[in-house]
Amino acid sequence: MRNWKIFPKDPTVAQYIDCYWLLEKTPGDAGPVSPKLNPDPAAHIILAHDQQPYQYQHDSYLSTGVGSHLILPYQKTYTLDHAKPFLVLGIKLKVGALYSLPLMPTHPFLNEVVPIDVQQQLHITEEQRAELLDKSSQPATHYGHMLDNLLQPLVSGGKEDKHSLLVQKILAVLSDNSLVDTALTQMGEKLGCSQRTIERSFSKVTGITLKQYHSMQRLEAMLDHLHRLETSNINWSEVAYTFGFSDQPHLIRTIKSTLGCTPGKYAGERDLAIDAYGNFE
Repeated sequence: MRNWKIFPKDPTVAQYIDCYWLLEKTPGDAGPVSPKLNPDPAAHIILAHDQQPYQYQHDSYLSTGVGSHLILPYQKTYTLDHAKPFLVLGIKLKVGALYSLPLMPTHPFLNEVVPIDVQQQLHITEEQRAELLDKSSQPATHYGHMLDNLLQPLVSGGKEDKHSLLVQKILAVLSDNSLVDTALTQMGEKLGCSQRTIERSFSKVTGITLKQYHSMQRLEAMLDHLHRLETSNINWSEVAYTFGFSDQPHLIRTIKSTLGCTPGKYAGERDLAIDAYGNFE
């Protein structure tokens, strides 16, 4: 099993792209058959060979297909099918980037996995995509330079308006991990505009509310923390306190509603992608 994560160097690309990542499972690799993806407010472009299958499932929702595709921001945990060898090259967009980039005909789009036409939507030719995927043994830095160049036509079509510019300021404030739920209502005061304007612009650009985004970021930070702990060392009361939950029952409800299992079951199975492959996305 091989994986890496790198960040764009070109400032124009970095305005819309958070990172690039690669994950490869070759024949003989021991890996999870059905890992899970925790909720993510950002979209991911997945580059893959034309005949490589994919599957994403949550409750009654099932998306299957082959080749390259786009994972839109999603609020529930997806179960994947990683039973067979695969190679995927991911492009993680920044939160709200779908609003500005010419990728989707309508916006916002949430909780779906859709096919993507690499040539029409990304302006990457079949030869260029094949070169990216066929040279998977190259160093990660090689990919970073190539992708920065290949994504120039896409990001050059990005358009900002008053809503997207305000959301960029909101996200900069929210990057402070010390921010708690009660401080969300003071965002307007911090940025010199009404709270109603803050909430309206954030939902328009990202498709989710400010509170939903903060909850998803808190969950991600908590799962990253748990990933670093041995199961026997997890104290759920301490975890609840550290990540700003009102009490342990609140933490339990959150995990059950988003991951679909109890904290104890999650700790026993460790079946999220972050546990299987590390925090590479």
